[in-house]
Parts: sequence; structure tokens; C-alpha cells
Amino acid sequence: MNLFWAALIVVLVAVVATAAMLIVRRRAPEGSYFEDGDRAAGVFGVLATGFAVLLGFVVFLAFESFDTSRSGAVSEAQIISEQFETAQLLPVAVRGRFSGELLCYARSVVNQEWPRMQSGTLGAGHNPWGLAMFRTLKTVEPRSASEQAAYSKWLDERGDRESARADRTHGAEGVIPTPLWIVLFLTAGVIFVFMLFFADSGERAIVQGTMMGSVAVVISSTLLLLWFLDHPYSHGVGALRPVAMERTVEQLTHETGIAAGRFEIPCDAQGARRY
Repeated sequence: MNLFWAALIVVLVAVVATAAMLIVRRRAPEGSYFEDGDRAAGVFGVLATGFAVLLGFVVFLAFESFDTSRSGAVSEAQIISEQFETAQLLPVAVRGRFSGELLCYARSVVNQEWPRMQSGTLGAGHNPWGLAMFRTLKTVEPRSASEQAAYSKWLDERGDRESARADRTHGAEGVIPTPLWIVLFLTAGVIFVFMLFFADSGERAIVQGTMMGSVAVVISSTLLLLWFLDHPYSHGVGALRPVAMERTVEQLTHETGIAAGRFEIPCDAQGARRY
């Protein structure tokens, strides 16, 4: 989230809400438009409590999705490193191919999938290098006990990698449905209108302005926080970045001591296939 635009939106909402309150206050009777202030305060308490409960539930849902995406990205990068080690125990004929395809997978996540997640255009397709590794896996014929154990371990890690990828892409398109957004903004609008009926010409302007402005700041900033949590890969402060996968790419590229010999990398630096 861009902090400048977020702060600007909060300030603009607060200014507009405060100005509306002060304009209504000019013609408001002393003591507000309500003849029974206690009854009005009770109704407002019901509205505010209902909005707070709904908003708290949605924020919890959005934060859980945000944390799932973050955990999935970290787990996926870790599993790629583990699969790279497992590949060195597989038959010699496929060690180098698996090593290169794993590195290409990591590069494609950083340079191809992440920008598409930021724009919300990733879709539900598979990573092409995941499919390439599956085709390579079908050619494996483990013979020794260590190769059979590594083959079984690779299958387990492959399933874990796909699950981690699903978690990473889970929040790319947002998890809060449009009707829920409509209800949140509608409720916020009702609270704003209800607050205007508390306009009191007998109260000082600064008190009335502060009352309306503080409510507007809290509601608008919370809705912005909710939008940020629902878009974990957006540009700006706090958004998820492919730090873990970039670290994995760096390790697989330069730490050659793990690999059982040299291997060919069938992709460019962006993860696109060379041939």
C-alpha cells in the first residue's frame, strides 16, 4: 500500500466528514436533532457495534489469508531447496535435469508469477517448470535403495510444493467478496449520516468537528487496512515480496557444492525456456 495515497485518502475523508458536520451544525437546534439523546445514543451504539463486529470478523479473515500467502511463499522456497538436495540422490541420468528445472522454477516464480500476482492476472494455471519436472519424473527408474528412497521423498516434496504454491497464490485475487464490500461501505455511510443528526449548534465547532473527524479517520483507515490485507501482493509498504524465493535462486545459482556435478540451466535469468 502506498502510504502517501492512504494518508491522503484518510485526510480527505476526515475533512469532508468534518465539513459536512459543521455545515449541518449551522442550522441544527441546540441539543442536536434528537429530542431523546439517550435513545439516539443507544441506536448509534447498536449501529457502531454491529459495524465493528462485522469489520473485525472481515479483518481477521483477510489477515488469515494474508498470513497464508506469506507462509506459502516461504514454504515453497524452502521446499525448492530441499528438492534440489533430493535430486542429487536420484539416478544420474536425471540429476542435472532436475537441478536445472528447479532453478528455472524458482526464477519463474520471482520474475514471472510475482508480477502477475501483483496485477491479479496469474489465474489458476500451473507453473510450466512444475509440469516439466513431472515429465522428467516419469522417466525416472530408481534401482538402488537410496534412489528409491529419494524417489519417494521427491513425490512427497512435490505434493508439499504444490500445496505451498496454492497457499501463495491464494490471496492474489482477494478473498473478500464484492457483496461484503458493499455491506461495509453501506454501513459506514449509514453511520456517517446518523452522526450528522448529532449536530448541535449549542456545542463548540471544534468539539463537533473532532467528533465527526475522529470517527471518519477510524472507519476510513480500517477500510484501507482491510483493502491492503485483501491485496497482499500490491505495490507499496508492507506488501509481500519474493524475498525467500530470491534467496533460494541465489543459493541454487552460486552454492554449487550441493549439486552432484555441473548441470545445464534450460532457461534465462527470467525463467523463460531457452529452447
